[in-house]
Amino acid sequence: MANWNIYREMENLRHEIDEAFRGFGGRGLFGPAFHAGRGFRRQPPINLYGDAENLYVEVLVPGMEADQLELMVQENVLTVSGQRKKVDDKDHTWHRRERENGKFVRTLELPVDVEADQVKARCRNGMLTVTLPKAAAARPKKISIDVA
Repeated sequence: MANWNIYREMENLRHEIDEAFRGFGGRGLFGPAFHAGRGFRRQPPINLYGDAENLYVEVLVPGMEADQLELMVQENVLTVSGQRKKVDDKDHTWHRRERENGKFVRTLELPVDVEADQVKARCRNGMLTVTLPKAAAARPKKISIDVA
């Protein structure tokens, strides 16, 4: 008895429809909501976490170098932008293409104010890591308790 997988069937149908419209100059009829495992995901994916002193943002940017990225901090908003170079499609046929190319902009509202002039960023092995020092007013303060 053969196993039937609805997601595989939907992916096959999407692929067939995309191929049918490819000859008419279309890039594909269905958007990313119909691509297996993608949904309407914002790109690139971001993690945000913090400790008492800093916020840390990790941005997944595989295949990109630091000179292809731009960071901007204004008030409590971080913007990451860049452009992935398009791969030449002439020499091969795509069977699956999940990494997007072209320009992207990702804006993230930070949960606290940060010291914009002290922000540091590092890009290594496809991961952009941004360290954002919290503003003095946003840092936790230890309060001593008087014993009467």
